[in-house]
Amino acid sequence: MNSVEEETVSWKRACAVDEVAPGEATRVDHSPPIAVFNVDGEWLATADHCSHDESSLAEDGYLDGDVVECAWHFAKFCVRNGKVLSPPAREPLATYATRVDDGVVYVEV
Repeated sequence: MNSVEEETVSWKRACAVDEVAPGEATRVDHSPPIAVFNVDGEWLATADHCSHDESSLAEDGYLDGDVVECAWHFAKFCVRNGKVLSPPAREPLATYATRVDDGVVYVEV
């Protein structure tokens, strides 16, 4: 008989909604780290490290609307879907679901 493992959904606290201003981001310590972006009150999450290099997008990146630019080599990504928008990056970013409960932002890990 084959056993079927149930996939467990886990939500990790990222921040309180008032801790991250619109146009800013925070880094969630996880393996791998996750960047959580406040895009005008909409919470979006991607892998924190640029897929071209190991630069933190939450700590060092520049967010303009729903586009984050890596500070090291200027690769750009859409934080809605992780899509690469400019070189030198070639691989998209992983994206994560978010939710807000009682003023706290959570990321699905």
